[in-house]
Amino acid sequence: MKRFLISMLPVLAIVSSCGDASKDLPVPAEPLEECIYLGEKTVFSVWAPGAEAAQVRLYRSGADGSAFKIVNMEKAKGGLWKAEVGEDICGTFYTFTVRREGKWLEETAGIAAKAVGVNGLRGAVVDWSRTNPEGWERDKSPEVEPSDIIVYEMHHRDFTAHKSSGNPHPGKFLALTARGTVNPEGLSTGIDHLRELGVTCVQLLPSTDYATIDEAALDCPQYNWGYDPQNYNAPEGSYSTNPFDPYSRIREFKQMVQSLHEAGFKVILDVVYNHTFSASKSGFERTVPGYFYRFNEDGSFANGSGCGNETASEKGMFRKFMTESLQWWMTEYHIDGFRFDLMAIHDIATMNYISERLHAISPDVILYGEGWAAMAPAYPAEKLSFKDNVAQLDRIGAFSDNIRDALRGPLDCSNAGFVGGIEGNVPNVIFGLVGGVSHPDSSVPAWAAEPLQHVSYASCHDDHCLRDRFEIAAPEASEAERIRMVKLAQTAVLVSQGLPFLYNGEEVYRSKQGHKNTYNMPDQVNAIDWNLKSRYKDLFDYCAALCAIRHAHHGFCLTDGTSVAEKVSFLKVDNPCAVAFSINSLEGIDSAKSLVVLLNGSKEPVKVDIPHGSYVVLCSDAEASVDGLGAYTGSMISADPISATILAQAE
Repeated sequence: MKRFLISMLPVLAIVSSCGDASKDLPVPAEPLEECIYLGEKTVFSVWAPGAEAAQVRLYRSGADGSAFKIVNMEKAKGGLWKAEVGEDICGTFYTFTVRREGKWLEETAGIAAKAVGVNGLRGAVVDWSRTNPEGWERDKSPEVEPSDIIVYEMHHRDFTAHKSSGNPHPGKFLALTARGTVNPEGLSTGIDHLRELGVTCVQLLPSTDYATIDEAALDCPQYNWGYDPQNYNAPEGSYSTNPFDPYSRIREFKQMVQSLHEAGFKVILDVVYNHTFSASKSGFERTVPGYFYRFNEDGSFANGSGCGNETASEKGMFRKFMTESLQWWMTEYHIDGFRFDLMAIHDIATMNYISERLHAISPDVILYGEGWAAMAPAYPAEKLSFKDNVAQLDRIGAFSDNIRDALRGPLDCSNAGFVGGIEGNVPNVIFGLVGGVSHPDSSVPAWAAEPLQHVSYASCHDDHCLRDRFEIAAPEASEAERIRMVKLAQTAVLVSQGLPFLYNGEEVYRSKQGHKNTYNMPDQVNAIDWNLKSRYKDLFDYCAALCAIRHAHHGFCLTDGTSVAEKVSFLKVDNPCAVAFSINSLEGIDSAKSLVVLLNGSKEPVKVDIPHGSYVVLCSDAEASVDGLGAYTGSMISADPISATILAQAE
């Protein structure tokens, strides 16, 4: 997201003078269902406990024309207003409006619209039995053990928009249903590329309805990451083939999920509950002003998101809204996990409540987020889901900027970090390698209770890609050396405890032309040129081999902190830009008795003493193979400059 990020922040007081901000409003016991289509009738509900009156307005179009019918709503329990329309109105569109202090507020699709018209301005009355693709009732999430989780972050347009992708649905949900797509040289792209790479989870950048793309003008070049949420429970229309048809975005999103599941991937959705694109235009402010947001002492909107406002997860109705929204994506769309944008804006109690409810649906749900905020949230920091508080979270992880910045250098690109031969980064590399938990050889205070709470990564959408970063931070290096730096960084990620995370296109040496914050830049900057896969096939093969090695050796993903502390031992290294460790006593966990890894970020060869034994060489001198590059018997491990060596000792 386009922001500067900070990890632990001072506390601001919450104002109590703006709208319903401080009121203890009733929260309905029943699920919030704003539109229930029953064929012969449709039931509408809106939560507006401070309203004097409420109406639902019906339209023939999703954006144009006047209401053909206005229905007055009746006050109900829990702050709800309800109305029934006693005829079949499937295919029509609706808005709500409420009256407060004698004034009718502007229309809104509500706060929980599940089907919307073009640009999400109006809700849509749909027959949900018509939204499922063929075979949807048989769709099933693939079984992926925690030790096999490798997350691949993807933007729909980045991954499939370039003409070299060969995809028949560039930039759309349906792009991830196409099989057999290849680049001009015949190498796989799209979903087949993902299978070849060996990742197991696809994390989609925000794919719920967002505000900054004009869905009615898709012939005009437009691009956005999507961190400007509008309707949280409906898919984004610009990724569908027909944004004017409410069914199109729903059915095509399901087809995408179905296709990814069939190909063996879990689907993780990037969700942005921490703010709205616009407070004044949101359904929150147009139904219960002042309730859903936090405020500064002067009555202005708090801005922990850096985007103009921050939501108040500690409020009962927002907690209910978030929980039911996430449950909806799991049950209706079969989503397998969630990445929480700026998770530190959300309070710990709400996140743990969400975890409990989502794990009740699926014990295997994957939950993690950013353990920071953009600016100081207007809520006590010790109660928020900052990275330093992750140990208090229940089965929820956080991104590790510790290992990220240590490996590739700081946000300002002033140096290339550990892989660039910069001293002082070893402690945070070690911290990341042990999955952020307490370890005898780690001098960095632990923030994760268990390694699966630690997301290891070297890059993501929110910064330079590695190629551009190293061209800026290490201008003296040759291209061959920079590629070795990329390989070494990804090696560290994929041999670390916890959840490894890869950014789309790094495996083919993508470039964003030196730009960092490309949230609204065109396809010419963001789209992955799949000709790069042919040009840098060696890098792709190396990354695929690393994924295969991780899948074959579960010692790289021990599931509890005690095992990490007992089995992972760091070896004495004389070079300040190198790290070596072994993972021992792996009987019953791994096919190997032990694993030994040497990561050398320096420009000199490094040698380290290891226990004498017979080993298979899995990685050496920027080459890797799950089947082994050869055999080695001895008591020493070595690594060439800017490279890794991985050995496996057979049982």
